[in-house]
Amino acid sequence: MSDIAKTGLARNAQTTGTVFTVLIAVATCHMINDTLQAVLLSILPMLRDSFALTFTQIGLITMVFQVTASVLQPMVGYFADLKAMPYSLPVAPAFTAGGLLLLGAAHSFEAVLVAAAIIGIGSSVFHPEASRVARLSSGGRFGMAQSVFQVGGNVGTAIGPLLAAAIVLPFGQSSITWFAALAAAALLILFYVGRWYSAFLVSRAALPPKPVAQHRIDQSTVLTSVGILIALMFSKFVYMACFHSFYTFYLIQEFGVSTQQAQIYLFVFLGAVAVGTFAGGPIGDRIGRKSVIWFSILGTLPFALLMPHANLFWTVALTVPIGLILSSAFSAIVVYAQELMPGRVGMISGLFFGFAFGMGGLGAAVLGVIADHTSIRFVFELCSILPALGLLAYFLPSAEQLKSQH
Repeated sequence: MSDIAKTGLARNAQTTGTVFTVLIAVATCHMINDTLQAVLLSILPMLRDSFALTFTQIGLITMVFQVTASVLQPMVGYFADLKAMPYSLPVAPAFTAGGLLLLGAAHSFEAVLVAAAIIGIGSSVFHPEASRVARLSSGGRFGMAQSVFQVGGNVGTAIGPLLAAAIVLPFGQSSITWFAALAAAALLILFYVGRWYSAFLVSRAALPPKPVAQHRIDQSTVLTSVGILIALMFSKFVYMACFHSFYTFYLIQEFGVSTQQAQIYLFVFLGAVAVGTFAGGPIGDRIGRKSVIWFSILGTLPFALLMPHANLFWTVALTVPIGLILSSAFSAIVVYAQELMPGRVGMISGLFFGFAFGMGGLGAAVLGVIADHTSIRFVFELCSILPALGLLAYFLPSAEQLKSQH
């Protein structure tokens, strides 16, 4: 692509609306990234059998992966706000590929932990800049773009267990290395995105600077609101970690289903998560993000409370509204936070994606310890009350308060 063509494409992104080729490209790479993450989480029952792991060790694997996927993200986002890094994007799948190759060859619990950490680093590099590119390519439809980007990840998370059931379980641990080919494909796509992003920055630098937005709300209210959003993220992602790490074990222990059947039932839940994520952003663009945040956390509560007391059919059925409603929050929360702190897109994206992974990882570790000392059933009963934290959304500023004045 010539410099003139690249600059023209970038200018088009700023003046004529959404650049869907770029948005779909980053969403596709998000799908690949989260597919590969989901493969790691989906083979936990196999790793437990292969290495004779306890639930505490299972939770530790999830924690190492998700904490490394979270710690670097706010820092990457902060420095990207200071100086954009278009070509940092292809670095992410390179780390992921290395982690997969090590995981496929691992012969000890410690090697599995190192592989999980490397895969997590790949995610920490990917999310802040990829989320920024999704916003830049949105043409002003920020909720829609964030949903498209996020649903790519949710689709990947949903199909990861199916790929694990179809490939890793029949062919063994070494077949994990085959997935490195997907990481290589993502690297090539992100190199193209990096070229577009670089051209976009050149084009934008030639335009007159825009005035910095000023909010009608004071700094203390902003900080309080960020704290509320973090509490809501905590409730969402600890509950999601309960499903990601322990739902298959719950189905196997409570209802005697096979590992492959449990993976299919997990896919039902994750598929509902993908649909809910896609719906949350556009609905937030239309009716307001606070309304979506309020409903998507608190609205999960009755279904969550019922699920631990249901039979197999209703357990699987109840995970559909749980996944649909709960997942609609994330895009709305991220865009709401970006509007709350304008000019901090990278830091906010890194903070919230990072916090999501970190809380999920720490939650999985703590829940693993609780499961070892009580039962998987008790873990689900305990987590079912987390959506009650959705009541905190009442205290968030309204859409009118978030409107900027110049």
